[in-house]
Amino acid sequence: MRKQNSDFEARFISEEGSRLKNRDYFGYVELDEFACYVIADGITEVTDVESARLAIETVILSFQENPSLSKRAVKRLLKRANRALLGKESDRRLKASITVVVTDYQKMRYGYVGNTRLRMYRGGAVYRQTRDMSLAQEMVEQEKIAKDELMQHEERNNLYAYLGQKNFKPVVSKKIKLAETDMIALYTRGIWENVDEAELDDVFAEADNEVQTTVDNIEDLLLSRQPENLDNYTLAVIFVNKVYQNPEKRKRIKKIVMITVIVVIAAIVIGVVLWFLRDRKVQRTEDMNYHFTNTVEYINTGNYVRAKEECEQAQKLAEKLKDSSMRNRLQEYSFVIETVILADESYSSADYEAAEEYYLSALDRTRYADNVGTDYIENKLENISVFLSVEDYINLGDSLLEQGDYDGAEEKYLLAKKAALSVHDTEGKQTAMDSLEKLYEEKADAESAAQEEADSQAQQTVAAAEMVAAGDKACLEKDYVGAKVYYTMAVTKYGEVADTAGQEDAQKKLDAVEEKLSEQEEQKNTAAAYESQGEACRQSGDLWGAKSQYLSAKSVYQELGSDEDVQRIEGILSDIDMQITEG
Repeated sequence: MRKQNSDFEARFISEEGSRLKNRDYFGYVELDEFACYVIADGITEVTDVESARLAIETVILSFQENPSLSKRAVKRLLKRANRALLGKESDRRLKASITVVVTDYQKMRYGYVGNTRLRMYRGGAVYRQTRDMSLAQEMVEQEKIAKDELMQHEERNNLYAYLGQKNFKPVVSKKIKLAETDMIALYTRGIWENVDEAELDDVFAEADNEVQTTVDNIEDLLLSRQPENLDNYTLAVIFVNKVYQNPEKRKRIKKIVMITVIVVIAAIVIGVVLWFLRDRKVQRTEDMNYHFTNTVEYINTGNYVRAKEECEQAQKLAEKLKDSSMRNRLQEYSFVIETVILADESYSSADYEAAEEYYLSALDRTRYADNVGTDYIENKLENISVFLSVEDYINLGDSLLEQGDYDGAEEKYLLAKKAALSVHDTEGKQTAMDSLEKLYEEKADAESAAQEEADSQAQQTVAAAEMVAAGDKACLEKDYVGAKVYYTMAVTKYGEVADTAGQEDAQKKLDAVEEKLSEQEEQKNTAAAYESQGEACRQSGDLWGAKSQYLSAKSVYQELGSDEDVQRIEGILSDIDMQITEG
């Protein structure tokens, strides 16, 4: 049906040129539903090897078995041709370039490998064309040679892809919708090595409705060149005079429209759902970023309680969005926030050691949370250091105060007060001020006591000096017993006031008095002995002997300054004198 209701006209020429045998080949088959046109160029340097013919026969037979316009089908045709060449028993490897055109009389698709060419014209201008798989073509594309040099360049037949390869990779086009008056040219290197593309384009631009005329014009153009070494040349031209029109087209269009409407409605519904889901995702993402931004802002302002609330909101949204990256990031933020909150609680309750431990832990983890809040944490750590120094200063001041170092204690208390003021430590400041007040009170009491002690010592010193003076006077009066009493009292008083010099001086005088008293005691004993001997002489009647002894005793008592004893002895002597006179 399709072939009968369309008009595809194909004409071709294929000549050996100046060669002994034609190794080019063209073949085609037009079935009722599909048509296949194939051109091949044998590139094996053996005249009796027909690589092109084998390839085309394989393609035509395979196409007739399973005609199709699909890309896979066209590629399968080319692969079967490749396997046919690889499997052919021969002394030489079979190689060929090939181009296949398949059509369903409405659309076409082509596939090729090597350097056989296809050139499709629409409206007299080039519409599609193949690209040689040669080194020379790559040099043109790399702008190493000019395009018009390709026709005769030494690398024009140096192919990197062709039939007869193990790693076979053909090129297959997309479907091309045909239009009436389209013209398709298939040709081998014998044509394109001698007729350039511009000349071909001119022929097709001026072509009438006669296909054979176009083919003949191109051959005439070729032969007019009179090339000395003309290779095999093959040219096939296909005129698309009429494209098959499907009688069911209107119904089909209506069906397509209905299906399209259904698809569009479904697409709209799906689009709305997807838009809603996407919009919800976008909204959640925006909300998550909003809460995250608030988290950072609250951290930067030191409001970690609100930062925790915002972070929890952001975490919930990250969980819903299944954003693992953001979820992990927020987890690190959450750890820092929670740790700082614990640190702040310890800080507020003046448990500075625990607070310091929490702050240090938080500071260590900030490196995983974009170093957020480091200024706040470091400031708190500095304050803790000051708080601890306030306590240390006060403790040191207390220790110095106990030792009576009022100036040293005052210095430490003042440092504690200054440190407390720098961090607004009201409690530390009050403690320092209370300690200073206590210091000043104790210092005043100590100074008062010291003054009283000094006054007392002064009085004691005066009293001691008076005792020494009294002792000196007693010594002058030879009242050594009285002097001893005075000196003893002076030594005691000087000792009480820690007047070492005065005490030593009084002690020397006391020692001298005691020595005098010792001497007096000996003299008294001597005087007593004289008295005893005098009494003995008196009793024995030796009055003159008694008088002599009593006179000696009187002399001793006079030296001792004992007037009482002198008077007593004088009385005894008076009695003795009376006895002597009477006797």
